[in-house]
Amino acid sequence: MPKDGCYFMKVVSVVGYKNTGKTDIVTKIIRKLVKKGSVGTIKHMRSHEFIDPDTDTGKHFAAGAEIVSGIVNSGVITYSKSSSIEDSLNTLADNGIDFAIVEGGKETDLPKIIIENGSGLCDLTNIVAKISLHEEQEIEYLVEIILSLPDWETLGSLIKKAKLNPDIKECGAIGTFTGIVREQTGNLKTRMLVFEKYEDVAEQKIQDICKSLKQKEGINEVLIHHKSGMIKPGQDIVYIVIAASHRHQLFPALSEAIERLKAEVPVWKKEFTFDGEYWVHDK
Repeated sequence: MPKDGCYFMKVVSVVGYKNTGKTDIVTKIIRKLVKKGSVGTIKHMRSHEFIDPDTDTGKHFAAGAEIVSGIVNSGVITYSKSSSIEDSLNTLADNGIDFAIVEGGKETDLPKIIIENGSGLCDLTNIVAKISLHEEQEIEYLVEIILSLPDWETLGSLIKKAKLNPDIKECGAIGTFTGIVREQTGNLKTRMLVFEKYEDVAEQKIQDICKSLKQKEGINEVLIHHKSGMIKPGQDIVYIVIAASHRHQLFPALSEAIERLKAEVPVWKKEFTFDGEYWVHDK
């Protein structure tokens, strides 16, 4: 269990020009964060290659294996054909990591700590902090920024949290709901949806729903997460996880959670189709 009670993963990228000390800053942040929870890292390694064609694992990969894992004395090395940072972050979250640091990732929309060394980085999006020195006080400041960042949740991380609840020993079922973006509705084809949340109010309403449902007999845990921003067809929008003593208690609570989320939480949806765009509540 995380040392400071963190259950949802905080994500930040550290961005700077080559030889500006990114790795040094990342390692200093890691040393601070491991006192608060588990840490995972991701690094762009465009000029490095893990899969040697002369090794057995390299031959597996060359033959068409999607994922190759090698067990070595110091741990497990896993190599995947996916080069998506999002996929890598989801894997860390599913494994219960509390803090994820991406070294690099200028092209992403992730929260960014930039190392000041020229004006070019100022054009990046979602800059949450700037750093010019590697001093203790500045690293402490960066840690506080990271602790305040939005959570990165997956269905797997929510299930893991539900199982960490001490009352899980009384549960016989965990039920989940995942809402995704539907691409085709009749003759209408969706390009993407954009969700906007009245953040503080929305999160409070979600917590109110969870607290209310947990008052029902046999319901031990209720966790809800609704994403915001741009979401493409087939991608996840919302997760609901409920742990209950029995299945006949679980399913009504899961259904109620879905309906109350839609009715009570201030989340606005804008739909972009090939025929135009509109706010769904306006339509």
